[in-house]
Amino acid sequence: MDLWIIFIGAFSIAFSGAMMPGPMLGVTIDGSLRKGWTAGPRIVLGHGILELVLILTMTFGLKDFFSNPTVAGFIGLFGGAFLAWMGCGMIKSGIKKSVTQENSISRENNPSGKRGVMENNLVLAGVLVSATNPYFILWWATTGTESIRRAFAAGIIGVLIFFTGHILADLVWYTAMSAAFSRGKKLVGSAGYHRMVLILGLFLVVFSIYFIGSGSKMLLGL
Repeated sequence: MDLWIIFIGAFSIAFSGAMMPGPMLGVTIDGSLRKGWTAGPRIVLGHGILELVLILTMTFGLKDFFSNPTVAGFIGLFGGAFLAWMGCGMIKSGIKKSVTQENSISRENNPSGKRGVMENNLVLAGVLVSATNPYFILWWATTGTESIRRAFAAGIIGVLIFFTGHILADLVWYTAMSAAFSRGKKLVGSAGYHRMVLILGLFLVVFSIYFIGSGSKMLLGL
């Protein structure tokens, strides 16, 4: 298979998926409002690390394990609980106004070791928000695995080209979203910022209910 076809196909499919609203977008917007445009690339880094692990894992033939309804069901329950925890925290911050743009900006410009901790947290957020989405796992266990199989027809280089195109699409989209929202944070104002945090918290809670419900159905075999 031509390497350019592999790259373009991987980029196009991943970009269309990245544009769909989901928990990762909510976390990226929240992170960019608090920590600037680099939130997007950091979250994508964590997301990409997980995807690389999945690609390597599926290459060794664990597709059936990840597509097992029981495994996917428990992932859904854990994912829902994780998103609910994140969402409730954001709602609490929005209502109590415990997070401000000024504090976020000062923390982002803080040259102390705390900056490194925040960077690590965003990378970890990218891993967790992806790993706890049952349909992320199922997509890689089905469509993703088939894409890898086709790419592997060109050898290891084909798989690497596939991964490059796939992760580049996420990087382009989420960096653009992060830059757009971080540049507008000064125009939003404190009241608007708190409302945004509250809305994003509700957004994640809705997804948590959806994940928990879908996970339960998978476990119950409905």
